[in-house]
Amino acid sequence: MVSIDNLIKTIISPLVEFPEEISVSRQSTERFEEYHVQLAADDIGRVIGRQGHVIQTIRTIVYSLPVQAGNRVRLVVDDNKQ
Repeated sequence: MVSIDNLIKTIISPLVEFPEEISVSRQSTERFEEYHVQLAADDIGRVIGRQGHVIQTIRTIVYSLPVQAGNRVRLVVDDNKQ
């Protein structure tokens, strides 16, 4: 099975200026396997893209992967706002 964490990092790394600051964490809920991506503040716009086209493409790839237990995958980019 593909490691979704590594896939997300592999896809995002060439897009950002600070690839060493990419962090992916996973949280399981009843319906979803949520992957939260933390980036440098300057890189968030690069990953989201104009009108969200880049992140939507990444989500399409990630959502197509099979996940155990029949849960769906959700990809969240944390914007570091508290």
